[in-house]
Amino acid sequence: MEKRLIVLAGSTAVGKTKKAIELAKHFSTEIVSADSRQFYRELKIGVASPTVEEQAEVRHHFVGNISIFDSYNAATYATEALQIIETLFKTHDTVILTGGSGMYIRALCDGIDSIPDADPQIRKELNELFAKEGIKPLQEELREKDPAYFDIVDKQNYIRLIRALEVCRSSGKPYSYFRQGKKVEHSFKIHKLGIMRSREELIQRINQRVDNMIEEGLIEEAREFYPLKHLQALNTVGYKELFDYFENTVSLEKAIENIKTNTRQYAKRQMTWFKKDKSIRWISL
Repeated sequence: MEKRLIVLAGSTAVGKTKKAIELAKHFSTEIVSADSRQFYRELKIGVASPTVEEQAEVRHHFVGNISIFDSYNAATYATEALQIIETLFKTHDTVILTGGSGMYIRALCDGIDSIPDADPQIRKELNELFAKEGIKPLQEELREKDPAYFDIVDKQNYIRLIRALEVCRSSGKPYSYFRQGKKVEHSFKIHKLGIMRSREELIQRINQRVDNMIEEGLIEEAREFYPLKHLQALNTVGYKELFDYFENTVSLEKAIENIKTNTRQYAKRQMTWFKKDKSIRWISL
């Protein structure tokens, strides 16, 4: 039987984990995660990792596989995930890949360019610049140093802006210089499915998920990691808003409201990314 990788994509809180488990049980196979927030073993509640019970139902790979102190990127993930997938194909005809990190899914399915590692000090400087002055200086610098990439990048995604700028500063060349767009060929077929819900239902699910996280102890989890807030892994929705609360810049009520708002915006960016991939077949839940 032909080997096939079923990719289950979609925004946060849309229900990918439950649907992936259903598919994995149907095909008697295992799940490979493509959710970069769930890679960090120290983070649990705020990244909505599959529960212990869910992981007991079906084996999940790349959940809690690295530390928040580790340096990790899409290229490394693509290499490691493909090794796991090829191993799984020795005993399974179908493997499920699921997650909301579009860049990681694309790196695995299509390949990724060899982009040089950046100086950690430069990354630190750029993150400090963003923390102090916001996103505008990052946008202006990238427009000057790499107008070609600036034309196509999500200009509100500070993580991508910083990644491009750290390469520009470290190498002295535009980030676009290293982006060749060479697609790789695989020994297996890739079938991409996207799941979506109505806007109203997704907002309701996001709000409920955040409320559940608070009840499960998200505030305490975030407080534990507050001394490490400078780490890139913690500069993410669900933690950074509570860090503002710990610093007395917002009320707890406002911090929780900000988590919901920023999660909705994150979901919108995810869908914008996935909608560009015309090979995804969409299913409404």
